[in-house]
Parts: sequence; structure tokens; C-alpha cells
Amino acid sequence: MRKIIVLSFITLDGVMQAPGGPEEDTSGGFQYGGWQFRDVDPFIGKVMQEQTGHAFDLLLGRKTYEIFASYWPHQDEKTSSIAAVFNKARKYVASSSPLKPEWSNSVLLKGDVVEAVRKLKSGDGPELQVHGSGNFIQTLLKNDLVDELWLKIYPLTLGPGKHVFAEGAIPAAWEMIESKTSSTGVIVASYRRAGEVKTGSFI
Repeated sequence: MRKIIVLSFITLDGVMQAPGGPEEDTSGGFQYGGWQFRDVDPFIGKVMQEQTGHAFDLLLGRKTYEIFASYWPHQDEKTSSIAAVFNKARKYVASSSPLKPEWSNSVLLKGDVVEAVRKLKSGDGPELQVHGSGNFIQTLLKNDLVDELWLKIYPLTLGPGKHVFAEGAIPAAWEMIESKTSSTGVIVASYRRAGEVKTGSFI
């Protein structure tokens, strides 16, 4: 069984939209693209190198795939470890409309996306990492397909924007497997799916 791991940069209120730049994703009139820049820290770069420093395949929504495909193939792999591993990885793309995947080693998931993802999970191969892909993450969460969450939580709130836990969130328990904090206050917190929500009473 392959793991599906969601890696997200998020704000304290869960916004994950366009952390990298003003033009990354302006859908919905989002005005705060590039919010991650304020807390740039080599620590986060090191974390990303650790989290992508082993074999994995990419599982991406259409919009993130198009953003990545227009950027990473044109970066120098000798100076960017992320470019090297992203370009090498097999890319599985979920899209509800026609798409011709031109980034090397890309595969379009056809038919029922949820069933296609379940089939991927049940097969052989490395873990499946989900980067960006805000809308697609909702589908994965709704169908309880996410095994781990690797979050980088930034010390700001934005309100409007795409949230990592939005309409796809379901009641679910999670177990923390790692946590650390950068010098700028970014919390790196990783969680593993841990069964159902248990309730009780203090009364």
C-alpha cells in the first residue's frame, strides 16, 4: 500500500493559496500571493530537502501541475535539488477537463479520479506526494485518502483564500509524528492518520 502525503505551506487560519508569489494563483480575487516570503528562512529549505530527499511520485491537481510544468523543467537541476527531484519523479495528474501532459514522466488520471487514486494507493511504488493542489486535496480528504499531513504553518492570518481544510474536511483523528519551529516562527508539524474522532465529557 502506497502512502498519500499532503505537503502544504499554510497560514494560522489554514490558507494555502499562492504562498510563492503574487501571480501564482489569483483565482477568487486573491490578493495576498507571496505571503510566504516574509518568513523566508534557510531552515524551511532544509526541511523541504529532507522531505523530498527520497523516492516519491507526485500526485497533483490540474492547476498546480500547470504551474509546476511551466517552472521546474526550466530550472537548473545542478543548483536546485527540488527541480532535480520534481523533474525526475513520475507525475500523476487529476483533471476533470482535457489535458495534454507535456512535462516529462507525466500521466493523466482518466475516468473516476477517486477510483484511479485508490488504484494507485493499492499498487506498488514509492509514496505519493501532493504539493499545492488545493481543490484536489478536498477530494482526497473527503474520501479519506490522505495518510499523512506535512504542514509548514506560518504566523499570519489571511481570511479569504483557498483553505487546506475546507469543504473536503471530514471528522478524522491525526497523530503528530514530528514538530519543530524555525527562527521566524514557522511551525513544521507532521501528522499521521489515526482512526476515528473520540469524544467524551467533563461533566
